[in-house]
Amino acid sequence: MKLGVSLYSYQQAQFFKELDLEGQIREVGEHLPGADGIELIDEMSFHYPDPGEGFIRRWHGWMDRYGTVPVTMDVGMDVLQFRDHVMSFDECADRLRRDIQLAKSLGFRNVRTLSVVPLEIIARALPLAESLDIRLGREIHQPMPLEGRQVQEVIEYAERTGTNHLGIVPDFGIFQTRPSEVLLEWFQRRGAKPEACQAAVDLSLLLERGEAPLTVDMSLHTAGNLRSEFGRFLKTGSCEPDFTDAFTGVRRYTDEHVPDPRDVDYTVVAEALMLARTSPDLLRELAGYVVNVHGKFYNMSPVPGQPGQFQDISIDYEPALRALQAGGYDGYVDSEYEGQRFFQDRGREDLMDEVEQVRRHQEMLRRLTAA
Repeated sequence: MKLGVSLYSYQQAQFFKELDLEGQIREVGEHLPGADGIELIDEMSFHYPDPGEGFIRRWHGWMDRYGTVPVTMDVGMDVLQFRDHVMSFDECADRLRRDIQLAKSLGFRNVRTLSVVPLEIIARALPLAESLDIRLGREIHQPMPLEGRQVQEVIEYAERTGTNHLGIVPDFGIFQTRPSEVLLEWFQRRGAKPEACQAAVDLSLLLERGEAPLTVDMSLHTAGNLRSEFGRFLKTGSCEPDFTDAFTGVRRYTDEHVPDPRDVDYTVVAEALMLARTSPDLLRELAGYVVNVHGKFYNMSPVPGQPGQFQDISIDYEPALRALQAGGYDGYVDSEYEGQRFFQDRGREDLMDEVEQVRRHQEMLRRLTAA
């Protein structure tokens, strides 16, 4: 198993012009022992869709200079980018083909699509990916579990066609067991009661053990849609039928465990619904279809009694990494830090240090993959 970094982790440092693209690559190449993989989001890191020949030459020069390797280019699919129409499947497939060609010119081995991109669009671009030896991977992001339809249809298509260039990109957020402590602190600054934050943790653990007083299946939904629908439920009492039992159960659980709850208290407890509760054993079985792994994390805190060691208390990393190793996965796990967003309601002096957080995460990955 190899280690890398998604440059998405440095979004805040890029915004404040503390690290430009070369600086981000230099940080990976010079300050993260054992890591050489580079993953990026096209529209964040260069002039998309045509960065120009000069940029491509500089890019390859940086890879050589810092001993780094282009691993995965993450692409979006903004179907609303035109004023007069929503992009058709044909237009989306053509855009993905151009993304694949761009990834090839930059030396990337993989292209990651978003979890919501229909398989039909991915399949239309697959022949070009095969001809250029680029693997396409659909991201599997919480609350979607590995057991869900998004994974099943990809595996079935790959098995039916015999292609080696289609698979999945698991985001380790699917192994989250509780809301992150930095998310809960953010909610408290917005007025959530401590009892509501504790209820969110307790309900998460009950759901993990199958002991919760409500049933949840969010495998067909994104976290963004889920949060939006819950907000509508709080305001109107109505929601999509898929959500009715879960949302009603969250409201009832909150009423039972939080004194005089307000909307923000219901909202924080509903974070328990965002967790995928997926199986590391299934990850082992699917390891051959894993194109790349997003090593999602929200906050790397010291391991008590172990100086120099760090952990994310909300994500169960060890079983997931062991499952990948047992399944024979030899690709990259790329650190992907998203916790900075939970400090951006504060002054700049209180913002999280992304560089330090990634360095801590890499310490954990080195330690756990070497065990």
